[in-house]
Amino acid sequence: MNTGPDDDSHTLTGERLEVVRAAAAYADSWVCLRQRTQRVPGIQVAVAVKGEVLLSGAHGHARLPGTEGEPDPGEALRAGHLFRIASHSKTFTATAVMQLVEQGRLRLDDPVGGHLPELADSTLADRTIGELLAHGGGVVRDTHDSDFWLLEAPFPDRDSLIAACHDAADVLPANQQFKYSNIGYGILGLVLESVTGTGYTDHVIEHVVRPLGLTDTGPELDPARAGDHVTGYTGLALGEPRLPVDPIRTGALPAATGFYSTAEDLCRYAAAHVLGEPTLLSDATKRRMHRPQWSVPETEEHYALGFGVHRIGERTMIGHGGGFPGQITRTLVDPQDGLTVVVLTNAIDGPALGLAEGIVKLVDTALESHHPHHDRPDGPPLATFTGRFANLWGVADLVDLGGRLRYLAPDQPDPTATIGTLEVRDADTARFSQTSGFGLPGELVRWQREGEATTSVRLGGSTYLPWEERIAALRSAGRVRAPQL
Repeated sequence: MNTGPDDDSHTLTGERLEVVRAAAAYADSWVCLRQRTQRVPGIQVAVAVKGEVLLSGAHGHARLPGTEGEPDPGEALRAGHLFRIASHSKTFTATAVMQLVEQGRLRLDDPVGGHLPELADSTLADRTIGELLAHGGGVVRDTHDSDFWLLEAPFPDRDSLIAACHDAADVLPANQQFKYSNIGYGILGLVLESVTGTGYTDHVIEHVVRPLGLTDTGPELDPARAGDHVTGYTGLALGEPRLPVDPIRTGALPAATGFYSTAEDLCRYAAAHVLGEPTLLSDATKRRMHRPQWSVPETEEHYALGFGVHRIGERTMIGHGGGFPGQITRTLVDPQDGLTVVVLTNAIDGPALGLAEGIVKLVDTALESHHPHHDRPDGPPLATFTGRFANLWGVADLVDLGGRLRYLAPDQPDPTATIGTLEVRDADTARFSQTSGFGLPGELVRWQREGEATTSVRLGGSTYLPWEERIAALRSAGRVRAPQL
C-alpha cells in the first residue's frame, strides 16, 4: 500500500478518495455500535486524507446522565468537545525539538546535561536528546512516587521533576532496550525552554499549534475552556458503575502528557507529518523521525523519534496513543498517502487502538475491492441489499465496500476478521462466493421485503431482523421465550 511520494498508483484521489469516504461512513456506524455494546461513555472519531476530513463522528456522551433521582441530564458528545490526548503530547514535543535540530540550535547527540545545569551532576547528564526522544535513555517511567497518575497527588512541578532526575532515575543503561519514560520527555520540555528562552507551552503554541490553525488544541488544561472538555470515567474492570474523574493539570510534564485536542484537529496535525507537506518540517526530517529506532518488547510495534510505528496489513503507519485518567486516545497516519484515523474515548478502558486499527482495515478492504475500470454486471444496486441485521446470536452487517457486497460481524473487535463476499443473483437473493469454511460458503442469502423496505434476511437458514426492530422486540418481550412442545 505504501508508495513513494512521486508514485500516484495508490494515491487517495478521485474515485479512490470516494471509496475511502464511503468506507469511513460505514466505519462510523461500526464505531457507533461498539460504543453502545461496549458501554463506552463517548467516542469521537475522524478519518481524513492529507488533512481533508472525510468523517467526523461523535457517539455517546461527553458527560453521562446522573443516576436515577439526580437532576443531571448528561451531555451528548459533539465533534467540538475536547479530550486530553496525553502521550500524543510527545509527538508535539518531538516536532518542536526537530525544528530546532533543523535550525542548528540542537543536535540529537547533545547530552541533556549540557543544556540543563541542574542535571550536570546527575546520572542522567550524559543521556542524549536522541536517546530520550526514542525512549532509549533507560530513564524511570514516572518517578519512584507516581501516585499523581491516580490523582492522589499533584503532578510534579519543575523542582520536583529535577529532584526526581537525581533520585536513581537511570534505571537501565542507555541504549540497552526500549524503555518508555514520561520523565524523559519532561526533560526534553525543559531542554526546549533552555534553548529557546521561552516557556514550553508558549513555544509549542507559537511554532507547532498556531502555524496549523489548530484552534481546539493546546498543551495544557485551559481553565477558560473547562466547559468544552469531556468528563473522563473509570473502567469497568473495577466491577462497579463508571465514576467521573476530575480534570488535572500536568505540572512540569505537559511535554509528555499535557495536550488536549479534538479528532478533527488531530487529523489536521497529522497531515503536517505526511511527506510533501512542508509547514512544520522538511521531508528529510520527517523520514528521520519515522524511522524505527526500537522494537517494543511483547508487541509488534516499533518506536521512532516521538512516534510509534505500526504495521497494519500492507500499511506502515505512524502515530501515538494517549492514556490519561479517564481518557484513552489513538492516532494513526500513513505518511505516504496521508490516510489518518483518530479515535478519542472518555473512559480509562476505552478501546481506542482497536477501533482505529479496525477502521484502517475497513478502508483497505474497500480499496482492495475497488476496480475503477470494472463495471459490475447489470442488476439491482448494492444499496438495496445493505443494512444492519440482528438475531439472538448477534449482528450481521451487509455492506457495499469498494463495489462489492460484503458480510461483516460488527460486534467483533476486528470487523474484518469474519468477512464474506456475496454475489447478487437476483433482486432478492445473493450467494456467498467467499468466506471462512466455518461460515457459509456456497449458501444463499434471501431478502424479504415490503415495497422498498427490507423486513428480514434469511442468512445461514436463520432469520435476521433489522437491528432496531430486533432490539425493540427483545425489549418488548422482556425475555427470549422457547416454543412449547
